Amino acid sequence: MKKQIAILGSTGSIGTQALEVVAAHPDLFEVYCLTANNQADLLIRQALQFRPNTVVIANEAHYEKVRDALQDHDIKVFAGASALCEVVEMPGVDIVLTAMVGYAGLAPTLRAIAAHKTIALANKETLVVAGDLVCRKVQEYKTAILPVDSEHSAIFQCLAGEAGNPIEKILLTASGGPFRTKSLEEMAKVTRRDALKHPNWSMGAKITIDSASMMNKGFEAIEARWLFGVPMSRIEILVHPQSIVHSMVQFRDGSVKAQLGAPDMRLPIQYAFTYPDRVETDFPRADFAALGQLTFERPDVQRFRNLQLAFDAAARGGNAPCILNAANEVAVSAFLHDRIGFLAMSDLIADTMAGAAFVEHPGYEDYVASDAEARQLASSLLTKYL
Repeated sequence: MKKQIAILGSTGSIGTQALEVVAAHPDLFEVYCLTANNQADLLIRQALQFRPNTVVIANEAHYEKVRDALQDHDIKVFAGASALCEVVEMPGVDIVLTAMVGYAGLAPTLRAIAAHKTIALANKETLVVAGDLVCRKVQEYKTAILPVDSEHSAIFQCLAGEAGNPIEKILLTASGGPFRTKSLEEMAKVTRRDALKHPNWSMGAKITIDSASMMNKGFEAIEARWLFGVPMSRIEILVHPQSIVHSMVQFRDGSVKAQLGAPDMRLPIQYAFTYPDRVETDFPRADFAALGQLTFERPDVQRFRNLQLAFDAAARGGNAPCILNAANEVAVSAFLHDRIGFLAMSDLIADTMAGAAFVEHPGYEDYVASDAEARQLASSLLTKYL
């Protein structure tokens, strides 16, 4: 039986690469549902190529355009945020790939878990915002989360066959982004164009900025804490500019296991789809002789404050990571629209974390309220940095 896959965020970087994986293995996978927020034209092209049962355009302003384009092709078309949550519950869906960007991925992920769907998780904000709640729901509904981020997929692969062996440390690797060697003075002058030039990975704008500021790595540390049940004190960040070692796990006997490969997101996407099997690919292979050496260094949290802010939020717990994420989404959007400087993003996030209401034991409605409050506060604080 072919696995039926719902791709939430099919027009983004992860979504389009997931469709490449599906196209390469038509004997293994079928697309059951595709969703997008605003990219109606691309969503239409994808639907015409893959012929899913259902598509959802979250922005209702584009509904008629998508509906009219697909009405003669036996493809159901829905619109709006509520439709995103409803399609993941469809009986025909086996795997839900959550490739949406940001906080918007939380609600449909929770609905998919409650519907006993396997989650291929590429939306790291889901666990950053509400990791405790999500993990409790996974246990309650006895489903599985398979990580898609290259770093978490690497850790997941390193842990294969290690049941019962406690993790001493997770070594989470980071490329360091485009500003790894720049001074604070140089970083204060970087532009949106500078920050969007990632040296190793091709990603969407938001995650590329998060990588440049190292907030992405802070998010990944929080995500790893929930995925693998390891306290933040046992998660170490290592800057690895070559992006060949995708992460490592150290065990109590001192042994370290690493997962290596060329930087290509299709590999962890495919592994999540085929787990526990590995399927032949034509993906690029790492040429170690050509590489010559692999290097590692500790991150500088003075220059990359966002990384420290993420660890601080995780240490405080409660709704603090939710506030962190909301403030970061406002900051990144402002930076991409030239409304705030690169380094000022950290100031805005820190000020929002200091000013937003803290909830020690949040439930789902608390997360919703915290997200809204933090966005409003961060937006009001923007005028300080204009």
